[in-house]
Order: sequence, then C-alpha cells, then structure tokens
Amino acid sequence: MQNFLDFEKPIAELEGKIEGLRHLSDSGDVNIAEEVSKLEAKADKLMRQTYAKLSAWQKTQVARHPNRPHCKDYIEALIEDYTPLAGDRAYAEDFAIVGGLGRFRGQSVVVIGQEKGNDMHTRVRHNFGMARPEGYRKAIRLMDMAERFKIPVITFVDTAGAYPGVGAEERGQSEAIARSIEKCLDIRVPMISTIIGEGGSGGAIAIAAANRVLMLEHSIYSVISPEGCASILWRSGEFAKDAAEALKLTAQDLEALGVIDEIIEEPMGGAHRNAPSTILALGDVIEQQLSELSALEGSELRQKRRDKFLDMGQKSL
Repeated sequence: MQNFLDFEKPIAELEGKIEGLRHLSDSGDVNIAEEVSKLEAKADKLMRQTYAKLSAWQKTQVARHPNRPHCKDYIEALIEDYTPLAGDRAYAEDFAIVGGLGRFRGQSVVVIGQEKGNDMHTRVRHNFGMARPEGYRKAIRLMDMAERFKIPVITFVDTAGAYPGVGAEERGQSEAIARSIEKCLDIRVPMISTIIGEGGSGGAIAIAAANRVLMLEHSIYSVISPEGCASILWRSGEFAKDAAEALKLTAQDLEALGVIDEIIEEPMGGAHRNAPSTILALGDVIEQQLSELSALEGSELRQKRRDKFLDMGQKSL
C-alpha cells in the first residue's frame, strides 16, 4: 500500500480513482481502459509538476518517507557474501549502525551504515537509526580493519542524528563521534559515502568524511534537523519549514556549496516508488567512483580527503 505525503494528496486522489476503475468492467457507455489511460497520464503530469518544484521542507518529508529504501536494502541488493560484524569490543553492540565485509561487484569492501528499521519492531531495535557511542566505536573498528587489509570502505548515511540520551552522553558520545570523523580522515583506503535519506548532524558526518560524498536527489544533509533548528531559533517547532529553507539542506544546495560531490537521480516520486532502479543507479555511480579512487596511493587518498574538507566553505554563499 502506497503511503502519500501531505503535498501528494491530489496525486493520491487520482491514483485512488485509477485503482477503483481497474476493478470495474467495461460497460456499453464507458471504456474503462481508455478512462484509466487518461487518468494515468494526468497523474503522471501532476507528479512531474509537483516534484519539479519541491520546497526544502517537502524534500525533507520525502527523505523521511517510511517506504524509502534503507541501508539494509542497499546492502542486500549491492553486496554479495555479506558477513555482518558486531560489537565495539569495549561495551556493547549497537544495532543503529550495521556493518561488515562483503563483495561489491567482485571487489572486497567494508560496508558501514545507519539502519532505521521499517516497522515498529525493527525501528525500536535499531533505535530509529540514532547511534550510541558504541555504534561509532564499532565503525572505527571496521575502518581500522579495512585499512589493515587494504579494503575500500562504503558507507550509507541515514540518521536524524546521534542518540542524545543520558547513557550515550555518559559513555562519551561526542568523543566517539569525533574519533570516528578522525578515523575517516586518517585511513589510507578509498572511502565513498552516500546520504540515502537523512544526514543529520555529527551523527551523519561521523561516517561521511569520505573521498567521495554522494547524495540521492531527495535526501537531506544538515548540521541539525529543521525541527531542532526551529526550536532553538524560534522556540517553536512550528517554524520547521522556515528552518528547512534556511539550512540549505537539499542535495542541490549542497552540491552548489561544494559539500557533496554528486547527486544520484531518483525515480519520479522518490526512491520509494522504484527502489530497485534507485539502488542500481547508486551502485553504478559507486562502481565508477571506486574505480577512480582505487588508482590512487594510500597517502594520496588520505591527503586528498583531508584537503577536500579543509577547502569547504571557500565558495561564496
């Protein structure tokens, strides 16, 4: 069953009519197939018009769509012989961050990503993709292993931010995030990160300080969520729409600012409307980028990665 967002209501009404007509048989006066064809053309036109002018807040809603493909969907489709690895070897396993070894189109890789879950049970299990310190320490462990065995790192970013609970703070949340960013900038193997949904705050950049940062067309990437920004600046979440515009969190804004390297187009209506084609398109771009990066020496990879982030902010706003 398709879940429609608030701004998609006119599209939902048309698709509802189409579904209703498909259950009817032709009568002498009405050609059902012809009517369905007309409505489908109208719905397609409306969809294209709507998605051609999405606001930053509407893109935020698309990025959070419950049916949007998650980290595990990308791993299942792109990574063969995937072997998950668990635990930070210090405190516990954090299910918000998943990772392990596998083969991407014939090449050994280490995969790390945030998993939100797709129903209430898995969302609670994965803590809605909000990692605790042990999750970032697990990511550090996997990146260390990747460097030891000279294996490229691929990460999938999808989190509203790191978990802000008391226990997480007591166990050194900010230190763990900082160490993870440091490790991203230090390893001497190719690293490619993709924002597949939400890229929120330090919780996202902890596994996204990569040689290549890719972003799906309707994903968002920001220092804070629109709601969090609104609560700080206006003391009210009602201004989330205004905050979304001010934050410049869309893929198009971030590419213009030089924060990300490439935008991967999504199917009309968002990645959730055709997950297989979205995943395949991303896989093709990762393969191309990985081929380019694999030709570089380890020290050059690290230096270029560091320079990339040091140069950010040099472009005029």
